[in-house]
Amino acid sequence: MTSRERIITSLKHRQPDKIPVDLGGMDSTGITAAAYNKLKKYLVMETGRTRVYDPYQQVAVVERDVLEVIGADVIGIFPEPERWKVSKLPDGSFCEVPERWNAVTMPDGSQQVVVDEKIIAKRPAGSWYFEPADYPLAEAKSIREIESNISVFENFDWPFFVDETIEQVGKKAKHLYETTDFALMGNFAVHIFMGGQILRGFEQFMVDLVLEPKIAECIMDNLVRSYIKRFEKYNTHVGPYVQIVNVNDDLGTQESLQVSPETYRKLIKPYQKKLYQFIKEKFDGYLFLHSDGSIYDIIPDLIDIGVDIINPVQFSAKNMELKKLKKEFGKYITFWGGGCDTQHILPYADIQTIKEHVKKCIETLSPSGGFVFCQIHNIQPDVPPENIMAMYEAVKEYYS
Repeated sequence: MTSRERIITSLKHRQPDKIPVDLGGMDSTGITAAAYNKLKKYLVMETGRTRVYDPYQQVAVVERDVLEVIGADVIGIFPEPERWKVSKLPDGSFCEVPERWNAVTMPDGSQQVVVDEKIIAKRPAGSWYFEPADYPLAEAKSIREIESNISVFENFDWPFFVDETIEQVGKKAKHLYETTDFALMGNFAVHIFMGGQILRGFEQFMVDLVLEPKIAECIMDNLVRSYIKRFEKYNTHVGPYVQIVNVNDDLGTQESLQVSPETYRKLIKPYQKKLYQFIKEKFDGYLFLHSDGSIYDIIPDLIDIGVDIINPVQFSAKNMELKKLKKEFGKYITFWGGGCDTQHILPYADIQTIKEHVKKCIETLSPSGGFVFCQIHNIQPDVPPENIMAMYEAVKEYYS
């Protein structure tokens, strides 16, 4: 099988010739730049570039040589900047970042990114990651105020630091479709519930859901309207060449959902349903949802609204045991992740423990397809390269 055939076979819930693998197909299945630098050094790969396409999470573009070494089957289709510049990571190693990502280091070692005289992102001293710092609708007190700021929805979730248009992304996807055998994932990467949190601020949006639900609904409704308009264009130019389109919406925590199942079903699910079913009607492929944490209680709802794939399958969260997930939902949804625990195993365990752990996860999730191997979320900066390679060696050994 080609990589593309292998992925599609598994997505059809059939057993492929071997375990399909993803590293970097989307912004939560990848590897942080610091870990990537160490991995390339370990593999004695001295050419190429470490390019950080997601500066918030510090996630690197995984180059073709690395994909081939680990046996990956997926390439992510991302909008990219036209120009890159050299930057230094918190561990002192070098990378390239988008030219317009101007992170200014403060006296205390923290960093700030300023756009149009606004601080839009911050990285605390001692931290690896940037967090949003500007919430455009934080001060809105009414639906009228939100509607008067309708322009904030137009380009929301399309990064300010990229230059490629949807048309250009489509040309790139077409080229890769015609010249490679990789499965291609279109990173549409929009948020509805999380979008409200980013636009209003996490705390304020959670308060809105309880005390001002009409404001929360107004925000989600406008997000969906904007996304539907964008997807019509996206599907025209990118859709014919990608097999998977992803969306994001972190709904869980380590212990539970962020909101009650009742609140989810009443206020959030209708807007997800409207967008996801629009995508499914227009797009001849599979819909991938990234949502961290404990989401067991609403997996039937996600299946109901058209989600084909869930990620990262965080079985380290409460009520997310792999055997239970596979038994109850394995016929209806693909598990893209759940291949290795990145909280407790991958950074700290010895090589043999990692391999045994990975093989056990595969043994649980892989029967009858419906599984793509990936670690739970991005590989973090503190993961030794030996451990990373042990994880992929275990995947290859499973069928040897």
